Parts: sequence; C-alpha cells; structure tokens
Amino acid sequence: MIQESLSRLIKNKTVMIIAYRMRTVADADKIVVLKDGVVAESGTPEELKKKDGIYANIMKTQLMAADWSL
Repeated sequence: MIQESLSRLIKNKTVMIIAYRMRTVADADKIVVLKDGVVAESGTPEELKKKDGIYANIMKTQLMAADWSL
C-alpha cells in the first residue's frame, strides 16, 4: 500500500531516493549505485541485474533473505 502511494506521488517527477530495500527502487527509470561516494554503476533495474554487479548482488541477497525460514 505504501509502495503504491509512493508510486502515484512521484509519477512523472524526478525524484532522488536513498533506499535500503531494493523493491523500493525496482520500478525506477534509472538507478545510480554509489560505493565509497563514487558512482559504481548506473542503469535501469534490468540492465543492472544483467551486469551482475553490486545492485544484482544486493537483489539476490535480499531475495534469499525473504525466502529464508526455519
């Protein structure tokens, strides 16, 4: 519900989001990944997943954590 509200609020606007959860930026037009204050990679979510870099590794880690159970 919060994600849907945010999506409606920022539609057709330029917005800078600092996100901890990757699903927050999953529908972004462009993502810029910073490492040590420097741009490490940038692109659409799909482009970054294919690069298998920082963004892709964070996505994989969060997906594994979401599926984890005892």
